[in-house]
Amino acid sequence: MSHGHEDHSSHIKEYWWVFAALMFFTGLTVAVWGWFDFGRPGFSAGDCVVGLLIACVKASLVGLIFMHLREERGLIYKILVFTFYFFAALMFLCLFALSDPIRPVFGVNL
Repeated sequence: MSHGHEDHSSHIKEYWWVFAALMFFTGLTVAVWGWFDFGRPGFSAGDCVVGLLIACVKASLVGLIFMHLREERGLIYKILVFTFYFFAALMFLCLFALSDPIRPVFGVNL
C-alpha cells in the first residue's frame, strides 16, 4: 500500500503551528525565569510552579499532536489521568515535607 504526499500535507500546517507554539512557550519560560521576581532572588518556588505549568502545556501539545494521542481510545486517557494524579500527589508530598514544623528541631534547614 502506497501513501502519497497528500496524506501528510494536511498535517504540515498543524505541525508548524505547534512548532510556533512550542517556541512561544519556551520564550515565555525564559521570560518568567528572568524577568519576574517571585520573592527570593534566584531560585524560587513561584518560578518552578509557573515553569512546570508551561512545561505541562508544551508536553500536552507534543503528546496530542506529534504522538497522535488525540486519536487514542479511552484507556490511554485513563492512564494519563492516573499519571497526573500521581504526579500531583508527589508534588503535594514535596510541599508538605518542606512545610514540616519538626524539621528545624533536628537541625535540617533547606
